[in-house]
Amino acid sequence: MRAVADAAKARVLAGFFKTGPGEYGEGDLFLGVPVPGIRRIVKTHRNAGPREALKLLHSKYHEERLAALLILVELYRRGDESRKKEIYDLYLAHISCINSWDLVDLTAQHIVGEFLVGKDTSVLTRLARSKNLWARRIAILSTYHFIRQGDCRETLRIAELLLRDPHDLIHKAVGWMLREVGKRCSIDRECRFLDQHAAAMPRTMLRYAIERFPAAMKSRYMRRALVGD
Repeated sequence: MRAVADAAKARVLAGFFKTGPGEYGEGDLFLGVPVPGIRRIVKTHRNAGPREALKLLHSKYHEERLAALLILVELYRRGDESRKKEIYDLYLAHISCINSWDLVDLTAQHIVGEFLVGKDTSVLTRLARSKNLWARRIAILSTYHFIRQGDCRETLRIAELLLRDPHDLIHKAVGWMLREVGKRCSIDRECRFLDQHAAAMPRTMLRYAIERFPAAMKSRYMRRALVGD
C-alpha cells in the first residue's frame, strides 16, 4: 500500500471524505490509493488471516482499513460456518474502525447482512439506535443483502427506525435502500412505505428514494413532503 501511495491523490481524497474540523471524517488520513488498486493488493494477499486483517483495521490510514475489511469479506466468503461467525463477530466488535461511508457500503451487506439471513435480526435494531453514526449506517446497509434476495421487510423496518435520524449520511443511505426496494423487490412496497412516511421524511432521504420515479410521481411525493414541512 505504501509503495503505491500518491500524495496528490491523498489530498483530493481527504477533501472528498470531509476530513476537516467538525466534518464526519475529521482527522482521517489517506495514502492516495484508489479502490481498484486496493482490491488488486487484497487479491494478491487473499490468504491473509484475521490476525493480519485486524492489524490493518487499526491503521490510521483509510485505505489500509478498507483493505482490512475487504480481506474480511473474502475470508467470510470462503469460510465455513465457524469462520463466518468469527468474521461477523470481529466486524461488529470493531465498528469504531469502520468509520466512513465507503468502508460500510463495501462490506456491511457481505458480512452482517449475509450472516443474519434466517437468524434473529434484533442486532440491526440495536445498531440503528446507536449513537454511533457508522453503526446506524451499517444497520441499513446490511439489509441490502436481504433486498438482493428479494426480501424488503428488514429494510423497511430499519428505515422506519431511522426516519428522524439527524445525519445527512443516514438520510442518503436510507433513501438509497428504499430506492433499491422499488428496483429489486417491489415498487408497490416502496410506494406504500412512502405513502405512509413521505411527509415526515427528511428531504434528502425522499429525493434519493424517488430518484427513479416518473416525473409526475416525484412531484406528488415532493408535494407531500412540503405539506409535512
